[in-house]
Amino acid sequence: MLFKLTEKDGLWKKIRNHVGTTVKHPVSPATREIRSRLSDDGVEKTTSVCPYCAVGCSTLVYHRDGRIIDIEGNPDSPINAGTLCPKGSATYGLHVSPYRWTKVRYRRPYSGEWETLSLDRAMGMIADRLEKTREETWEAKDSGGKKLNRSMAVASIGGATIDNEENYLITKLFHTLGFVRITNQARI
Repeated sequence: MLFKLTEKDGLWKKIRNHVGTTVKHPVSPATREIRSRLSDDGVEKTTSVCPYCAVGCSTLVYHRDGRIIDIEGNPDSPINAGTLCPKGSATYGLHVSPYRWTKVRYRRPYSGEWETLSLDRAMGMIADRLEKTREETWEAKDSGGKKLNRSMAVASIGGATIDNEENYLITKLFHTLGFVRITNQARI
């Protein structure tokens, strides 16, 4: 245990002396017998990464029979040493919430209704639109004849749930397609 509540010279003795209480022990025998469900048979532990921001905090994901039981910070991580921010602490709820969308939802232009699409269809629509936009806006050379080989017509906005690895892959994808990033300093 973290606190030596049962030992003679442990924390409870210090607290009891400080506050002047005469209670022999603060934890009942029934409470001392309670064990975490994470120690039940069949529970597996997997090391993972928090899905928020780009810090890359390590998490421990406890699961049984394909279902997540709990997610907590990994105390062996040099990055977060077992701590998680409020968003990271809510990762379990992110995965198991009954309000989490698990299907692709699409609202056509000028429509007031959402429809469900298959993931393959949605990915195909995105690929078609990227290809069409790239084709229509491709700049091979500038007005002075300088080689450009780029398109400036597509933007990508990151989010708090994208980690370093995903950001790297997205950047590589966009550069490979010829889409470039514009900063307020210069065009890259």
